[in-house]
Amino acid sequence: MNKMQELRDERGTQAAEALSVEALKGRQSVRATFRLPAQVITLLSLVANQLGLKQKSLFDQLIEDREVLAQIARNADSHQAVRHKLQQKTYVLSRNSLAALDQTAKIHGVRRDLLVELSIQRLLPVITAEQDKQEKRKQVLLDLDVFCSQGEELLTRMERLLDEDEQITGHFSVVLSSLRQGRRQLQSMIDLGKAIEGYGGAKDTSFD
Repeated sequence: MNKMQELRDERGTQAAEALSVEALKGRQSVRATFRLPAQVITLLSLVANQLGLKQKSLFDQLIEDREVLAQIARNADSHQAVRHKLQQKTYVLSRNSLAALDQTAKIHGVRRDLLVELSIQRLLPVITAEQDKQEKRKQVLLDLDVFCSQGEELLTRMERLLDEDEQITGHFSVVLSSLRQGRRQLQSMIDLGKAIEGYGGAKDTSFD
């Protein structure tokens, strides 16, 4: 390998290392404080909890796409919100997300807090869909309770009438046990979703 090729390889390696370092720095966590309506703060918290995500991960997903952020900024003038008392809220986010937020706010002349508020409001359809799922799960649970009760009665009758054939009753007992397990899992999902049932941010604030 000649000297020229070695120099090219060395420069290529250095560039790759520099790019890797910059990418890693962009993912570093930083803290930033915003003034937001309480409904917006609650919205982010509820959706993150319901979906099993960390708030930082969800916040970054909402903010880090510069094209989406620019579109939000361009439409910010049409935003007519019912003003609520603003609260200070500090979030952990990536350095890339904060840079995208600051740059978009500067380019489009939009308050950074408003960009964050409008970005989080994109979660409204998500929480509405989750609230709808919650109601459907509760209805299914009622039906499942009836089904389990009927299964328990049937198992009791089978054990009384078919005691000479333990294999059949054993199979049915296993099926009923699986049904009970499914019922417990559904109940856990409903318990998790209780927090979103009373959220009325969509009714209290205009997000047009």
